[in-house]
Order: sequence, then C-alpha cells, then structure tokens
Amino acid sequence: MCGIVGLHLREPSLEHRLGELLTAMLGQVVERGPDSAGVAVYGDPRLSPPGRAVVSLLGVTPQGASTALPDAVVVAADATTVVHAESPVAELLATIATALPQATVIGSGEGFAVLKGTGNPIQLAESFGLAGVTGYQGVGHTRMATESAVTPEGAHPFSVGPGQCLVHNGSFANHATIRRELRAQGVEFDSENDSEVGARFVAHHLARGTDLEKALRLLCERFDGFYTLLVSTADSFAVVRDAIACKPALVAETDAWVAMASEYRALDVLPGIEHARIFEPEPEEVYVWQR
Repeated sequence: MCGIVGLHLREPSLEHRLGELLTAMLGQVVERGPDSAGVAVYGDPRLSPPGRAVVSLLGVTPQGASTALPDAVVVAADATTVVHAESPVAELLATIATALPQATVIGSGEGFAVLKGTGNPIQLAESFGLAGVTGYQGVGHTRMATESAVTPEGAHPFSVGPGQCLVHNGSFANHATIRRELRAQGVEFDSENDSEVGARFVAHHLARGTDLEKALRLLCERFDGFYTLLVSTADSFAVVRDAIACKPALVAETDAWVAMASEYRALDVLPGIEHARIFEPEPEEVYVWQR
C-alpha cells in the first residue's frame, strides 16, 4: 500500500501555490506510506531555473557537490542534492559521472527536479521546503516498502528519462523477467525496485519515439500484477490502472487544474474541488492531459 498524489495546473495564477497544494495533498496519504516519500516538481525557479540543466543526486553531500562542481549551483533538500548549471544536460551528467562517481542520478532535465528521502513524509516535505515551491506540475508518493529496502534510492518517483517520472502503487509480478530483457537491450538499473522496471520500460519506449499514451498501453500489455501509475513528462500528466483496478485512484478535473490521488481526502484540499468532475479511472484505460 502506497499513496500517490499529483497536480497539473491549467491556471497560471495558481502556480505560486503548487508546493503548498502538493504538500497538503501529500499529508493526506501519509498513512498509506510512512517509510519514505518523494516528489517531482516542474517549473520552480529555485530548483530548476529556466534554460539551465538540472540533475538531482543521492549519495553526495551539498558540500561535496559544490567542491566537485564549482560552476554549478547546489541546492540541498534532505537526502537529495540538486545541481543546476548553464550547460547542456548531457554535458552536466558527464561531468557528474567523472567528478562524483559515487552519486546516483535520480532525475535530470530542464525545468524539473526530483526530491527523495526516507522517514515521515510530512517531515520530509518540510525538509524539502516543498510548501514554498512554485511551478505548473507536481507529483508525489508516500511509500510502504514491499519489494525492496527502505532507502532514498527505493523511494518514488522513479525518473530515468529527461523530465520524466513515474510513481506506482502496487507490485509488478514479472518485473525480474522484464528487467533481464531490458538489460539485454543495454538498459541499466540503479535498484532492485520493481517500480524502476516500469519507469525504465516507459522511458525506453519514449526514447524510441513512442508517445506516452502508446508507451503506457504497451506497459499494460507486457506487465503482470496490480498497479496504479501516475506518469509525467514536461508537457504530459497520465494515469493508468491494471486490468483488475484493485489499487485505488481518483481523478478530479476543473478548468483550473487536473489532479489525481489515491484517496478523496487528498483532493479535498484543492481550491474549487466542489465544482470538479470526479471519477475513478477505468481499468487499462490510459488518461493523458497535455500542457
């Protein structure tokens, strides 16, 4: 049992409240996942200034990152260290691989940052400074570990493609088989978490030119198990459930925003919820909203 929340803003006047609203939503699903938490946020000028490459790291201190990357700006967020620089993303990643070989990359792109940690999700949100974040889109996850250890690396979201992330409630029964297949095609993994396999599968297909809706349809065809997934890119926000749809999910939609959560109470904190169209996603139907 894990908790998922996500918010895609259509109304620019709400962007200054993104972190505030996401924090309130995350606080309503703590009981679903008290082990760890993570968020991905799009458009915050402190974490990911426009036009700069951004990389989120685990396994390195802010001081160590500052020393190794003197041309980068370093932002501390609990176990996560975010760095951004005036360079192409690939160049910054290559520099990090050389200067900080012990670091694990948990997110990269432009206008996008991933923050992860272990412990109580409410305390983590405070450590992240989440309430002060601005932007146009955010996803969050509270984890109750079942398939791997409780570590920051095992927390969600899993972000393995540029500006992409996936959060998951459930378990993939055949993840080991699909992991072997992806490794045979040159895909590398950072953990033994089953959710990372789903993220790698989606990113692998997106990198080949498949659109997000098709990539998630392919996931439904190939993966066995129980799952609710929220997947985001810089311009998309998507939800899909397995064929049985036993993991909870609700979507609420207004002219100002689209939101998804594991429980209604996480949606009830949003402005205008009384006017929202609220529905439960159908099994194996892919829902995609574009920016």
